[in-house]
Amino acid sequence: MAEKLKGQARIEAIKNLAAPIAESLGLMLWDVRIVNEGGRRILRITVDKDGGVDMDDCVNMHHAIDAPLDELDPIEESYNLQISSPGLERELIRPEHFMKFLGSDVKVKLRAAIDGVKEFSGVLKDYNDGVATIETGEKELHLESKDYAWIKLDDFPDF
Repeated sequence: MAEKLKGQARIEAIKNLAAPIAESLGLMLWDVRIVNEGGRRILRITVDKDGGVDMDDCVNMHHAIDAPLDELDPIEESYNLQISSPGLERELIRPEHFMKFLGSDVKVKLRAAIDGVKEFSGVLKDYNDGVATIETGEKELHLESKDYAWIKLDDFPDF
């Protein structure tokens, strides 16, 4: 790659590469992130499928994307490639994630407190034009992505 991609353009290029590869393996691309952990650069590609992802799915995706990633060469410095599942209490990121889990219990972490509260649980009632509607029992909140740090499935709502 003659000119290195940066920021969101780099993530989009990796997503565009990874999505059809995942699909060819019966997987759905959930997320792509480049993070620094323990002094190491990590390219984390998260995949999912109905019924959940197992180790074989991750290994197959790793093998399938390794050479195309080398050819794309999206990251200047050395990095470790990790393929993972979204796991329990997965973060909802893209519009299709929110749509798939309408009616589900969720946990929300706000960027700024509302009525003195930054984290709470509720039910994802709607998602429209980037606005998530969460019902907490006491009220209904309409949150844009700028309002929250994350919204995750609450797989243990009774705890």
